[in-house]
Amino acid sequence: MTASGTYFVNDALDHAADRLHPTKRHRPIASGVVPVNLALYPAAPLPAERAPATRAHLGALTTLGTPVNAYDDSRAAEYLEKVSDTLPLYRGRAAWVHPGYFLDQANRALDRNLTLGPWIHVGSTVRHLGGARVGETLATRGRVRSLFEKKGREFVELDLVIVTGAGARPVAHARHTAIYGLPAPGARGAPVDSPAPAC
Repeated sequence: MTASGTYFVNDALDHAADRLHPTKRHRPIASGVVPVNLALYPAAPLPAERAPATRAHLGALTTLGTPVNAYDDSRAAEYLEKVSDTLPLYRGRAAWVHPGYFLDQANRALDRNLTLGPWIHVGSTVRHLGGARVGETLATRGRVRSLFEKKGREFVELDLVIVTGAGARPVAHARHTAIYGLPAPGARGAPVDSPAPAC
């Protein structure tokens, strides 16, 4: 994630020169074209009461409630300490929002919309579309893309766009997959506790 964020920052810093390059001018930031249709990702209020995470409820959702968070100096410092990142491009006034924070917001799109028991983040695919700076407010819009079961575990895949500003400028597009339902203890596919290692 840090590596992908570094590539994004390079694209953002070099966008003026990239616009003059025969191939780099087609990159999303240099071209100014963002390949996301925001009409498919409307903003919606978070639920007053979060329903339990069930396949029936998730399958009935057309739009997820939108978590909104200001990434100010204090939040940036807190997050950077949490992930132990000391790179200067993420610190100070007008620094870049750390790319790992986008995954944190993808998690909020899940746990601010549903009541969850034990759950597991399985994986994510993130496209960086424009980046955001410290001091901006991020809103995570989304929908349920797919639901499936594997070995007794219930999976959900969220399709999310993180935007910032009054004009809802897209900064990242994420496909975020999690296990929200685990088999009952003793059932086929249930996790088995490993014995304690010998001392």
